[in-house]
Amino acid sequence: MTTLRETAIGETVKIVKVHGEGAVRRRIMDMGITRGTEITVRKVAPLGDPIEVTVRGYELSIRKADAEMVEVS
Repeated sequence: MTTLRETAIGETVKIVKVHGEGAVRRRIMDMGITRGTEITVRKVAPLGDPIEVTVRGYELSIRKADAEMVEVS
């Protein structure tokens, strides 16, 4: 299993599954991170948190902890 957190800068991947439970999972999905969506990692902050991605045509910053819940291929 590869997660969004492990994805290299500039790489485009497809979301396979969003793990987690309850409000955390719902918040991630409300940001447009849903199964089958393509997502590109644009850059990572100097200390590794947050990660900036492009999803559905807009830029989004996501925490490492949340990015680890997103399984990609």
